[in-house]
Amino acid sequence: MISYTTDVSALSEADLAGFFVGWPVPPSPEQHLAVLRGSYRVVIALAEGRVVGFVNMISDGVLTAFIPWLEVLPSFQGQGIGTELMRRVLAAADHLYSIDLTCDESLRPYYERLGMAALTGMGLRNRDACG
Repeated sequence: MISYTTDVSALSEADLAGFFVGWPVPPSPEQHLAVLRGSYRVVIALAEGRVVGFVNMISDGVLTAFIPWLEVLPSFQGQGIGTELMRRVLAAADHLYSIDLTCDESLRPYYERLGMAALTGMGLRNRDACG
């Protein structure tokens, strides 16, 4: 059974192993934990006490937010965990004017099913900043 929490106070770096599969330069465990603890909102999925998924949101808390990461461990994908994580983080931010994220083209249909619309955007990636 999957449970969900917004409490990241007890998380350790070791709790966050196995994420960012396929990333060219994944964040270090220290960076991963710091990002979650520093986020405006986080929802964690747990299976028997093990972290199996998470989503985080960065926000000014007034009008805008950005969702940088939604991750579910590969062995837990396809079970609706990512959808539930998104549902929960979006519901808690329903007072905000805009909630944005960027994703690969192949993921657009997934996010569109969650009510998101494609936008035109720009970005800069400094791959040397990770790891």
